[in-house]
Amino acid sequence: MSDVHSAAVRSRFWPDYRTLWRWHFYAGLFCIPFVIVLSLSGSVYLFKPQVERWLDRPYDGHAVSGERGLPSAQVQAALAAVPHGTFAGFELPVDAGDAARVLVAGEQGTQRVYVHPTSHQVLHQVAEDQRLMRQMFRLHGELWMGDRGSNLVEIASCWTIVLILTGLLLWWPRGGLGAAGVLYPRLGRGQRLFWRDLHAVTGLWISVLVLFLLMTGLPWAKFWGGYFKQVRQWTGTAVARQDWPSGSPRSRRGGHSDHGGGGGRHTAGPPPDLAALDRVVALAIPLALPAPTVVNPPAQPGGDWTVVCNAQNRPLRQTVHVQPDSAEITRRETFDKKHWIDRVVGTCIAAHEGQLFGLANQLLGLAAAMGLIVVCLSAVVLWWRRRDPGTLGAPQPLVSVHGTAGLLGVLALLTVLLPLFGASLVVVLLLERFVLRRFAGVGRWLGLEPPRPTGEA
Repeated sequence: MSDVHSAAVRSRFWPDYRTLWRWHFYAGLFCIPFVIVLSLSGSVYLFKPQVERWLDRPYDGHAVSGERGLPSAQVQAALAAVPHGTFAGFELPVDAGDAARVLVAGEQGTQRVYVHPTSHQVLHQVAEDQRLMRQMFRLHGELWMGDRGSNLVEIASCWTIVLILTGLLLWWPRGGLGAAGVLYPRLGRGQRLFWRDLHAVTGLWISVLVLFLLMTGLPWAKFWGGYFKQVRQWTGTAVARQDWPSGSPRSRRGGHSDHGGGGGRHTAGPPPDLAALDRVVALAIPLALPAPTVVNPPAQPGGDWTVVCNAQNRPLRQTVHVQPDSAEITRRETFDKKHWIDRVVGTCIAAHEGQLFGLANQLLGLAAAMGLIVVCLSAVVLWWRRRDPGTLGAPQPLVSVHGTAGLLGVLALLTVLLPLFGASLVVVLLLERFVLRRFAGVGRWLGLEPPRPTGEA
């Protein structure tokens, strides 16, 4: 078989280098702003326990001689600070000198009230939705735009996956290149090679981590999360309640298992017996569950109280049901009793949040986020230096570009796994085919058609 015929056969199965480059370019053009925002907000959220502990330091560290005040008295003080408020949860203290954290459901949403452990003085009050880590969660997951923002973040995540896959194919060594420029950047060879190698080599080293973060972030997305639940319904693997919600926190009620953590359960009917709270807290403290652990009143009068461990290291989570009168444990729900799918997803989410294996997990996530920013900034520099004046700078297409079996197969697989990617791809192709190509100047500026030969009218 001749070399020309061999190349033709290969081209029917897989797209040429220039086609991959164009996909990589346009995916990057759309994704870079989102990737930078998500990398910065995600970097902050990785250190949620340390940041919240630092922010709460003015309300902790009190000198306590003897025993702390009763939780019921601390709750009464918090309720007095929130007009028309109802008790929603009591967070167990980490240290004896820490202020009591009482969750109160009020007219303005759930309030977190900090109460002095012995004097019962209200030290601080803040809406749960306004806490810094809550805001970081909403920025990271929905760009402060609710479910529409969640869908936008999901689309950007899907195209970032395409960006990484095409980047790896473009990086793949050709022509017998050594490790220089492939595994480490070539220094002292000029600005163009420096920025190219910085972009490609950094992208290589973080690619697996970033793909993991992108895929493990999808269960929270509004559309993909619902899609995943539907697939579980079809396959008979659905559960009554997942340990992670999807979509905007503002579109759902209360809960303790969302990405942002915290949040008490809203209860209706007569107020709970706070004397029972004292008994339940006395039982819960010796259990030594990881923080944050919240004691919740019963959803219905006479029902069990619950002690809910909301640790971000999700394999440590559990819920303990307590009979209020006898203060006896009636049921214990632990991570190892969950469906295997929930265990896999929960473990991956803990790694995504940087909490599965301590500080090393946080630093690994931070390295991936910072690497993404380096890749994005170097891409902007490369684009700006290479673009021709008066054009967007997209790689020019070949005279004739045909779909290939390999490309179509990959697109079909990605569409099944990532439905919003498939939908957005169809929109892009229709827009290009029926709108943008109708305007010759726009088409040439966007790089949708090859430049006209010299002298052509």
